[in-house]
Amino acid sequence: MQVHKDITNLPAFKNAVITIGTFDGVHTGHQQIIAQLKEEAAKVNGETVIITFHPHPRIVVKHNASAVQLLNSLDEKIALLEAQGVNHLVVVPFNEAFSNLSANDYVHDFLFARFHPHTVIIGYDHHFGKNRQGDYHLMESIGKELGFTVKEIPEQVLNEVAISSTRIREAIAGKDIITANDCLGYPYFFEGRVIEGNRLGRTIGYPTANLKIENESKLIPGNGVYAVTVTIIHQITHRKSEEYKGMMNIGVRPTVNGSHKTIEVNIFDFNEDIYGHVLQVSVHHYLRGEQKFNGLDALKEQLAKDREQSAQLLS
Repeated sequence: MQVHKDITNLPAFKNAVITIGTFDGVHTGHQQIIAQLKEEAAKVNGETVIITFHPHPRIVVKHNASAVQLLNSLDEKIALLEAQGVNHLVVVPFNEAFSNLSANDYVHDFLFARFHPHTVIIGYDHHFGKNRQGDYHLMESIGKELGFTVKEIPEQVLNEVAISSTRIREAIAGKDIITANDCLGYPYFFEGRVIEGNRLGRTIGYPTANLKIENESKLIPGNGVYAVTVTIIHQITHRKSEEYKGMMNIGVRPTVNGSHKTIEVNIFDFNEDIYGHVLQVSVHHYLRGEQKFNGLDALKEQLAKDREQSAQLLS
């Protein structure tokens, strides 16, 4: 997949079959759109082109990156789209000027002038242009005028509820990991850098990697204990390790009177120094809420149960 970040210097796409969207999560609904994109491109011997935006339009509109919680960073989105077998990904810098394009100018001066599409495929709820004025019917009308075809994707339904990035975000925040992962088509994951902690876990036989999340827009699951798998990304070589099983606690650690939120991962059967490295944590199951125990012995007893349950769920 070729990634293009300079929209003033795009190649001449061959019979471009295009879809447009933020593609946050690259979830199963997105995957169906991409499957149709590839099918349409094959019919006309064309190239598949996905147009996405960075930063996320809502970040620009709200003027606050931390106020918008997203499923993917740009790099994660690129990797997920590449795995779908797309030919081209165009990352459009989204700013105030772009957001103020009228729907008509968006189609004429941006979409047609820069991409010369053969076919544009958009979701049933796709809107574009200033104040989201444009919709499928407007694009279809302009497409007939300019000589390209517009095709609509009907609403994809999972358990009678529309699959959407918003629904997945709500499921993750609400600790409904099973629903989130079903909608995504893969286990939800995030990355964090391993930093120094107070080493309490080591003293009770459960050493943990304390994580700092460097992407302030990345959605983190709600407080509680989770069964996870972990890949270590080397801070210098960026090579990925094998995948390890583990469990994760997100919360304030009430048993030891903690006051600030931490993310701690206990990697099973692992005892290496990984300070400074990045962990990619895939979240598979929610186990329980964070609890205050009557001392470290009670905490240790519960952690043994958590480990056993995690190992069973991940086997």
